[in-house]
Amino acid sequence: MRLSRADRSRVADWWFTVDHVLVGAILALVAAGLVLSLAASPAVALRKDLPTYHFVERHLIFSAIGVVVMLAVSLLSPRGVRRLALLLFGASLAGLLVVFFTGAEMQGARRWLSIAGHSLQPSEFAKPGFVVLSAWLFAESGKRADMPAVPLAIILLLCFTGLLLSQPDVGQTLLVIAVWTSLYFLSGQPLLGAGIIAGCGVLSFAFAYSTFDHVRYRIDKFLFATPGDFSQLDRAMRSFSEGGFLGRGPGEGVIKTVLPDAHTDFIFAVVAEEYGIIACMVLLGLFAFIVMRALVTAAQESDAGIRLAIQGLAILFGTQALINMGVNVGLLPAKGITLPFISSGGSSMIAVSLTLGMLLALTRHRPHATRLRKPPLLNDMAPMDQRLQTSGSAQK
Repeated sequence: MRLSRADRSRVADWWFTVDHVLVGAILALVAAGLVLSLAASPAVALRKDLPTYHFVERHLIFSAIGVVVMLAVSLLSPRGVRRLALLLFGASLAGLLVVFFTGAEMQGARRWLSIAGHSLQPSEFAKPGFVVLSAWLFAESGKRADMPAVPLAIILLLCFTGLLLSQPDVGQTLLVIAVWTSLYFLSGQPLLGAGIIAGCGVLSFAFAYSTFDHVRYRIDKFLFATPGDFSQLDRAMRSFSEGGFLGRGPGEGVIKTVLPDAHTDFIFAVVAEEYGIIACMVLLGLFAFIVMRALVTAAQESDAGIRLAIQGLAILFGTQALINMGVNVGLLPAKGITLPFISSGGSSMIAVSLTLGMLLALTRHRPHATRLRKPPLLNDMAPMDQRLQTSGSAQK
């Protein structure tokens, strides 16, 4: 099927306005996730007495669903993206409330809803909606003095982070606060507010450390780590030295047989052991390219709301990847945050697809609004008509 620029259908309009390079980079990341799932998932499935390719098949299914969701969302207009963000965030907050009261406890936390035998994590779906709504509020604060946009953005943050901490999910809370703070700075808000935010961040960290035992354990383990203690972090870090530059080879790694989260939180360590540091650098470069491509496009956007939304979604995507990689190389304590499109997990896969679908929708090429009001040719012809009328009157 060939598309023509004369075709006014939504698909044709999408094809000629979407960033093809960005789409290609995202699809390459999805394909990499499928290949790496074959490396990490079978060993975990066998350890859990499941069919060998149980997690691989789930990853394939959710990847296919995620690509369809991403492409469908990328068809939306900026206004449609905001409406989807509002619907998504509202439904996710309702889901978080249900989790708080009725969610099943797993590993000391309540984060999942059980629907038809499948687990669903509402906080994953709330993140892209939260980012777009926060970006719109910060943009409105510079346009409308009569609208309490910044206080509303603060209320939005407090509601979301409060529900996250009630689970508790400190890792996601820190990620959300980091993205929100970035939007605060990028929107040009007062520095006094930034100081208050920094103070609140320090107090929140102290509260989490003194209140949640698992947070205190992970931080103490990170700060006072003992080499060779055979913890998950120690094993993950050793995989980089054991894999070297080129790795042991596909299927030859052993770390996936001992790490319980080798297919989710520590899949980057599996990549290092089997495919080597060079493969890890390529993967890191692919994430960096997607983020930088989006940020460069955002810098050329004149609409503040769209620009901030693109920047926020790109920062959310990139920061989540950096946190996961940072944990694997020992730069950060364990957070329980997945690597986008690479780690196994249905909720994470669909949520990241929604995030990048919104990103593709907002980075599509759109003609400037002022050009749509009157074609440039008419602007040039108007003075000429006046001159002709003037010269005709003079000849008479």
